[in-house]
Amino acid sequence: MGLRAVLFDVDFTLAKPGPELGPEGYRRRGERCGLELDPARYEEARAAALVDLKRHPNLEHDEEIWIAFTERIVRGMGGKGDRARECAVAIEQAWEEHGNFDLYEDAVPVLEALRRAGPKLGLVSNGVRDLDAFVVHHALGVDVAVCSRAHGRIKPHETIFRAALERLEVEPAEAAMVGDSIADDVEGAQALGMRAFLVDREDRYPEVEGRLPDLFALPGALGLD
Repeated sequence: MGLRAVLFDVDFTLAKPGPELGPEGYRRRGERCGLELDPARYEEARAAALVDLKRHPNLEHDEEIWIAFTERIVRGMGGKGDRARECAVAIEQAWEEHGNFDLYEDAVPVLEALRRAGPKLGLVSNGVRDLDAFVVHHALGVDVAVCSRAHGRIKPHETIFRAALERLEVEPAEAAMVGDSIADDVEGAQALGMRAFLVDREDRYPEVEGRLPDLFALPGALGLD
């Protein structure tokens, strides 16, 4: 079957968190909660929190998981007491603010190139934000946007991919998925019969054949040059 649709992950594929969601953003929000957080400890704290991060057993969207994850980072940066959770909730709410994200320089040009080539375009995200509003805020030219908060399931659950494909009226074999997660984006889509491409911007997966260094490589990988 020919290519009729391309779906994209959002975070770390099309967009990246801005300064308010990084070490200094944590420090500032910590101050508002009466906490003294050390930005220099952010990377180590986040890495430690990732070790304990677990999905919902039924792949249901569960915001408490991410609040607990963020609280572990806050505590790892020096936050103590009940205010550590208060700070974590405030940081998670900041992930809902569209202005706290910056598009990668290749996002809009590649979406426009694909639009000219013909495939329908969609977003599929494990996120808490209003994805339709995010699309408007960043002027992303896509046909459909499905987020786990509204859908109820997270990637790699097959229903979140199917929800996007059904709205596009496209079969899995006619679609491709593009994202930065092997488990969520690549394996999740492939299990449904879609083509899938890993975007490896930070060169984390040198062993993965066919990985893309950025989105500029995507049209060629899709055979659309």
